[in-house]
Amino acid sequence: MLIRPFRLGDYSAITRIWQETGLEESETESLNDLAKQLAWDSDLVMVAEKDGEVVGVVVGTIDGSRAYFYRLAVTPRLQGTGIGRKLVEAIEKRFQQRGVHRVLIMVNQDNPEVLPFYYSLGYEMQKYVTLSKKLSS
Repeated sequence: MLIRPFRLGDYSAITRIWQETGLEESETESLNDLAKQLAWDSDLVMVAEKDGEVVGVVVGTIDGSRAYFYRLAVTPRLQGTGIGRKLVEAIEKRFQQRGVHRVLIMVNQDNPEVLPFYYSLGYEMQKYVTLSKKLSS
């Protein structure tokens, strides 16, 4: 398995993975949003490739000394095989290379079954509530 930076030709594969895992494109990412992230820092959008097929994706961003990753997804038939773990390790390494000291992630309350995965990687539950508001364009 190869963990590598995203290439534009990977877009259809990662959107398929997001759809298969319930991370619909319209939720957070669009091609424009992804293009902006790639223009800002293409090394923080990473994919897992196995036998020439893109089978996982993670998107990272840095805000000062803190980093975030989101939209971590692995094609359903390969979940539980260590691909997600390798993607997280790779994005954390990129963050460390850039001097980041804290990584934050958000998990949808409707998806608590992923919590043991993050706990196994050393992430801890924080006592914050995230609020959001959609602004009209």
